Amino acid sequence: MTDKHRFAVFGGGSWATAIVKMLTENLDEVGWYMRSVYAAEYIKKNGNNPNYLSSVSFNKKQLKVSNDINEMVSYADYLVFVIPSAFLYSELEKLTVSIKDKVIVSAIKGIVPESSLIVGDHFYTHHKIPFEDIVVITGPCHAEEVALERLSYLTIASADAKKARIVANNLNSDYIKCSISEDIIGTEYAAMLKNIYAIAAGIAHGLGYGDNFQSVLMSNAIREMKRYVKKVYKMKRDINGSAYLGDLLVTGYSVFSRNRMFGNMIGKGYTVKSAQMEMKMIAEGYYATKSAYELNEKKGEKKAKTPIINAVYAILYQNKEPKKVFKKLADKLN
Repeated sequence: MTDKHRFAVFGGGSWATAIVKMLTENLDEVGWYMRSVYAAEYIKKNGNNPNYLSSVSFNKKQLKVSNDINEMVSYADYLVFVIPSAFLYSELEKLTVSIKDKVIVSAIKGIVPESSLIVGDHFYTHHKIPFEDIVVITGPCHAEEVALERLSYLTIASADAKKARIVANNLNSDYIKCSISEDIIGTEYAAMLKNIYAIAAGIAHGLGYGDNFQSVLMSNAIREMKRYVKKVYKMKRDINGSAYLGDLLVTGYSVFSRNRMFGNMIGKGYTVKSAQMEMKMIAEGYYATKSAYELNEKKGEKKAKTPIINAVYAILYQNKEPKKVFKKLADKLN
C-alpha cells in the first residue's frame, strides 16, 4: 500500500454524502458512485446532492462522480460502501471488475438479506475479502450533524490497525474525532442492533410512553445488545463504549434518527408500508429486525434472551398490535 490512497464512496444517501464531506476535508479528490444518473449529473453541475443533505456544498473539482460502479472500483483502493443493506447484493452483482485487491470499508448498518450476514461477513464469505482488508465505520454520528459541522465521533474497526488508522486519518477533522477498535464483528452487529432498539424507542413514544419508560427501555437494550453480540462473537469489549452504548443512545433519542421516526409512526398507527412510503428514506432497522430475530432463533437453546427484538419483530412482521405487545414487554423489563 502506498502512502497516498484513493477513496471512493458508494451510495447516494445522507450518510454517504456526509462521508464524502468528511473525506473532502483531507483528500484532493474523492470518488463517488451513485446509482441515479440524475443525481450524479446534478452533483457534477451544481456541487451538492439534490436529494440528501442538499445544504452541503462541495468543491466540484474534488469530486469524481459516476453512476458506473465498475469505474469507481477501478479508480480507488479504499472502497467505502454506504448502500442500504437491502440493496447491496443487487449493486454488487453489477461488478465486472475484481474487488479482491481492494480495502473494503463498510459504513452500512444492517444485514444483507440474501445471505443473512453482516456486511463484513458478506464480503468475506461471498467475495473472499480477508478480514484484514475489511474496515467498519460506526458512530455515534448522525449525517445531519456532520453537515452542520457539529463535533462528532466515529469508531473505525479492523483486524488490521494500520488500515483502520488510514481510514481514520482521512476522516478526521476539526469536527470529526476517530478512535480505533479491533472488534470488527462486534461493532458491526452493534450498529445493526441499535437500529432495532431505536425503532422500539420510537414505537414507545408513538404509543404515549414517557421518558421514564424509555430510559428503562434503553437500559435494557444495551444489556440485550451485550447478550446478543456475546453469542455471535465472544471477546473482551466494553459495551458502554461509544461504538455500542453511545451509538445506541444517539439513535434511540435523536430527532435525526430515521429508525426512531419509523417506530414512532408505527406506534401512532401507521402500517409498515405507509410509514415507509411517507418517510421516503430507508429505515435499516426494519430489515435488521427480521435478520436479527431469525439468526437468534437458529441458535435454538443457545440463543440470547432478546425480548425487545422479539417485540419489534412481532409488530413489524407478525402484525401484532403495538399496544398489546408493549404492555407485555413492559412486564419483562427491569
